[in-house]
Amino acid sequence: MTLRDAFEVQADNNERLDSPFTARVLRIAGATLTPGTPLTDRMFDWEGNVGAFGQSLPLRFLAGLHALVLTGDCPALVAIYPPNPAPGDAQIAEALQVAISEHADTLDRWLDLPPQTNEVRRAAVMVAAGHWLADQYKLPMRVYELGASAGLNLMWDQFALQAGDTRLGPEDAPVLLTPEWCGDLPTGPLPQVLSRRGVDLMPMDITASDDLLRMSSYLWADQPERLARSKAAAAIFDAQVDQGDAAAWLEAQLDSVAPDHLTLIYHTIAWQYFPADTQNRCLAAIEAAAQRGPIAHLSMEADDRQSEGAAITLTLWPEGRKLTLGRVDFHGRWVDWSAP
Repeated sequence: MTLRDAFEVQADNNERLDSPFTARVLRIAGATLTPGTPLTDRMFDWEGNVGAFGQSLPLRFLAGLHALVLTGDCPALVAIYPPNPAPGDAQIAEALQVAISEHADTLDRWLDLPPQTNEVRRAAVMVAAGHWLADQYKLPMRVYELGASAGLNLMWDQFALQAGDTRLGPEDAPVLLTPEWCGDLPTGPLPQVLSRRGVDLMPMDITASDDLLRMSSYLWADQPERLARSKAAAAIFDAQVDQGDAAAWLEAQLDSVAPDHLTLIYHTIAWQYFPADTQNRCLAAIEAAAQRGPIAHLSMEADDRQSEGAAITLTLWPEGRKLTLGRVDFHGRWVDWSAP
């Protein structure tokens, strides 16, 4: 896939995800970017898959632009970004050129960073799966997230999920998730989480201004409600996110697996960024540790049906039983739930 194709495909994705403004920015950027500067040469010479199933280069570039808007460092971009009136294509193209020529260093730094949206609405999957697992196992849980970013979704058991007249989660939950829901909502007790911990190669500390900027930059400028939801989750955050390789970290954490609790390991739109060796080591560590106690491996990841959201799969160990739980929109706007 060429760089221009990657921008076009990502623009289509953003449009489907209800972000028409960022879709326009991506489409115009893909059409107008040209080699000839250190920044654009780096983008056109990028090795590997630059698209959504690989390194997501268009999203890295988009986040860098948003960071310039959030800091106010690029007035030309600020003027065309929401909540200002929608600009014309020529205005967008001109502002992009200003950003590239005057703020290449900032945009270059953002190219180094894989997207970390920490989309809180994805936690609808964890809430539903957590209640299903609590009903099946009747055990407290120790929770581990791979590719946790800032770790906001480690707080999923303190969020509420509303589907029609049915509600899961605490009555006083500060975050209420209301996706379009298809299928039966799980029943069962509130999950009891004994501990929660995550890992990321570049974790974000939401109490630090630089990391708060990073997290905010990945949220799309014409969707301010996503930022408000993330801030509400951040207000109750009390988990730990370690910096490190997912495989080595998980191997160490799984020493605590025991029959008196369920170990829940999950990842959301992160697995694709792991090298094959890391993936294989994680799976081997799970299978080996499951001989000492029950483990549930929950995956919300893109597959070849990308236009229909992400696949939700759950593998239960030690038996190795793999269940298909349905599909979910990449940003959690809808869930098609089909758990047994």
